[in-house]
Amino acid sequence: MTLPADSHVHSEFSWDTGGPDSPARGTMEATCARAVRIGLPALFFTEHLDLETAWFTDPEDFGDHERHLVAADGIVSVPRFDADGYFEAIERCRAAFPFLRIGTGLEVGQPHLRLEAAANELDLTRFDRILGSLHTLEFEGRRVEPSTLYRRLPAEEVVRRYLAEIPDLVAGDEPFEIVTHLDYALRCWPEEEEGPFDPRSLEQELRGAMAVIAHSGRALEMNTRRLWPWMPQWWAEEGGRTISLGSDAHTPAALAHGFPEAVAMVEAFGFRAGRDPRELWRR
Repeated sequence: MTLPADSHVHSEFSWDTGGPDSPARGTMEATCARAVRIGLPALFFTEHLDLETAWFTDPEDFGDHERHLVAADGIVSVPRFDADGYFEAIERCRAAFPFLRIGTGLEVGQPHLRLEAAANELDLTRFDRILGSLHTLEFEGRRVEPSTLYRRLPAEEVVRRYLAEIPDLVAGDEPFEIVTHLDYALRCWPEEEEGPFDPRSLEQELRGAMAVIAHSGRALEMNTRRLWPWMPQWWAEEGGRTISLGSDAHTPAALAHGFPEAVAMVEAFGFRAGRDPRELWRR
């Protein structure tokens, strides 16, 4: 099996990997070496670009390596993205791994709220791929992590609020081509209290979010942290034509996690690879 590109990969240039002072979390170079070992033909380093001004979380929702970014009042302050250092590392890795196709990218949090500010800081045309992500929700006048909201709202209400913001995410003409991890709020679903998540309980909302993404002309990411067979099926049924496959890896070991299974899953619903492994899959 020829693997597709991993379109969602993080390195030490993403704030939630621990940064360049935490090499144990994995570096761009180590991730490229891992790609070569497993036969991955291509990847995109899509580093976090988060520009929130009032982002709140409970400290326990952050890992040990990132908890220092949370102030006593719960407000998160992330370091500025080092674009110059990032592009220098990209060029070093391209020289060191000439047979690996290394693409550049950003994962912009809340692009419908922040991309104008991002464009004022960065030349977005320098990046090969821009992902749009929803990482926080409006609650009581500030943006809050979904994981934190589960302690304040009923579980299904958190997911409903997340899906209800998707139309705003894709309504504008912001230059991102892929909507990532539509199941982001489900990563911290309180299974011990609620039992396993049943997508049928929110099928209408999930399908509605997919329909507006499809109508916007953007692709939907099949995030391989967790594979949901209903996601490519409902995406196709709601008019979705293109997908990307992304592991959302923050360490080299997580690169292309679940890709063989994901390929089989999306092919079952009619999605096919292009000639170039970096291309989006289409049906």
